[in-house]
Amino acid sequence: MGRVKSRRTSRASDAPAVPLARLFVMAYRHLIEGLHARLAEYGYHDVRPAFGYVLLAARDAPVPARELPEFLGVTKQAASQLLDAMELGGYVQRRDDPEDARAKLVALTPRGRAFLGTVEKIYGELEDEWAAVIGRHRLAGLRDDLTAVLEAAYGGKLPGVRPAL
Repeated sequence: MGRVKSRRTSRASDAPAVPLARLFVMAYRHLIEGLHARLAEYGYHDVRPAFGYVLLAARDAPVPARELPEFLGVTKQAASQLLDAMELGGYVQRRDDPEDARAKLVALTPRGRAFLGTVEKIYGELEDEWAAVIGRHRLAGLRDDLTAVLEAAYGGKLPGVRPAL
């Protein structure tokens, strides 16, 4: 299969460059819209964009439910409603915190883990589409450059993924 040629448009020399921040926002929207369209094709019709933030937060270990409102930048009631929807869909479960009888932990279920695997698969497909336009080498370079900039800004490691507050 031949490489798809880039359709970059040339701009007049006096036209200002589009700010990177704006391009990143547009690229993010493009990827998220593509993700959710494909999730529906995989049968995930009940997911909301906020699900991803909770699932990533709980991916490595259960997280205290009381921390989610601040993490998500929402009210306690909104976080509770989100967790209700995620529990109803079988993505997470709230369970007692063994260190605090009054607290709950949010843990991924097998469906939640499978969902995260599907998301990663779809992101791979979307990245393949970008590679068809700009080439694998340039896509890898873009990833390396973004990683370097973020690690420099955050003390040598990538920050957690969380919604804009």
